[in-house]
Amino acid sequence: QVQLVESGGGLVQPGGSLRLSCAASGSIRNIVSMGWYRQVPGKQRELVATITTGGSTNYADSVRGRFTISKDNARNPMYLQMNVLKPEDTAVYYCNAVVNFGGVTITMWGQGTQVTVSS
Repeated sequence: QVQLVESGGGLVQPGGSLRLSCAASGSIRNIVSMGWYRQVPGKQRELVATITTGGSTNYADSVRGRFTISKDNARNPMYLQMNVLKPEDTAVYYCNAVVNFGGVTITMWGQGTQVTVSS
């Protein structure tokens, strides 16, 4: 099992910045990739950014150039630096890890952290 705990959410004005952190514990050696997703009420959870253990990154078009996903070492911890925040970035942000246990791939989620962009 892998446990994920997010931190760093909060209230910020438009144009401001926040940094989210995701700390993983447990069988972190089995993590293949990690990422951030977000969800607003009534909508599906959407991808924000992903990063593999090798460091390859992928971003949603809506955040590319404003958000940066990174990690201190191969798997832990992981960060999401969010700059030039917009009201439409308001959502619950979830940390995600894709874990491989003996050829079986499992997706794990954190509990989420609220990000509110408002003046």
